[in-house]
Amino acid sequence: MKKPNFKFQFLSNDIGIDLGTSNIIMNVDGKGLKVREPAVLALDRNTGKVLQIGSAARNMMGRTPGNIVALQPIQGGVISDQEMTVKLLEALFRKVSKNSLLAPKPRVVISVPSGISEVEERTVINSAIEAGARRVFLIEAPLAAALGARLEIEKTKGYMVIDIGGGTTDIAVLTMNSVAVSASTKVAGDAFDEAIARYLRAKYGIVIGKVTAEEIKIQIGCVYPRNADLSMIVKGRDAKSGVPKETTVMSSEIYEVLKRPAKFIADQVLAVLEETSPELVGDIASNGITLTGGCSQLYGMTEYLSELTGINCTIADDPDSCVAYGCGISLSWINSMKEGPINIARKRLLKQK
Repeated sequence: MKKPNFKFQFLSNDIGIDLGTSNIIMNVDGKGLKVREPAVLALDRNTGKVLQIGSAARNMMGRTPGNIVALQPIQGGVISDQEMTVKLLEALFRKVSKNSLLAPKPRVVISVPSGISEVEERTVINSAIEAGARRVFLIEAPLAAALGARLEIEKTKGYMVIDIGGGTTDIAVLTMNSVAVSASTKVAGDAFDEAIARYLRAKYGIVIGKVTAEEIKIQIGCVYPRNADLSMIVKGRDAKSGVPKETTVMSSEIYEVLKRPAKFIADQVLAVLEETSPELVGDIASNGITLTGGCSQLYGMTEYLSELTGINCTIADDPDSCVAYGCGISLSWINSMKEGPINIARKRLLKQK
């Protein structure tokens, strides 16, 4: 790889971006993580004006009057509303941009799921350009996660990374700074939240929102039996009468609810291992599997995956930020990276032929 050009580094404004379903994290070259905000914006329906972004907008979800709506423009790891994504990125770029008139628009490296299509890749690129980026480079999320977790993927040995985010779970086998085998599924943090909300409505007749479902998942959720059964008082709306209602939920109940999506992720991991060469599988058995992403911290996830795969699983340090750190590390390669779509879907199709 070419060495970075430091000629005008004092004007450098390069940014690595973890464009997640739940959160957007920006890693500014030479300055570290400067933005960590929920991927939410609050919009006035009448004027189209953006009122709040990030944490302030997320706190408004489910609590806004009729003329204000809180939106998540990124769903399942891909952009579902390009116009709103542009507005969100514009606001975040302003947070990290330099005030100097000499500073150029930023070059950005953005992480994308392994299952993304070429059309979805182009949507990411166009959104970043419209929001103020000068040039856009893409990197697969599990590759960025491996870099951020400081795995020695530059060597001729195999490593496996499972990045469990809000909208997608990306599973990849990596070697020699490249992805050998990968898979991506939309069963991730949001799917766990939805399963909890469906269960409470069916069992107790109580309707809860996304924020409450996530709180239940974090506080008493588990995919492996706990030593002690925890409880939590849940408040919501009665499904029939519409009046306020509350109930007590046990962690053992939530365990039964979350087993199904966790099993789906485990099955995807096993499918990737089946496609992997015996030599790389042997390396993975020695090196273990590394988990990254916010939902990797769900109680019992490492124990559950270790039991089903027979391979030791560990959570990376600061798993929420691994992809963002990896995007930041990849900024040193930016002069030798390919601009534009990386055609993940086409490469996968060619491998199958």
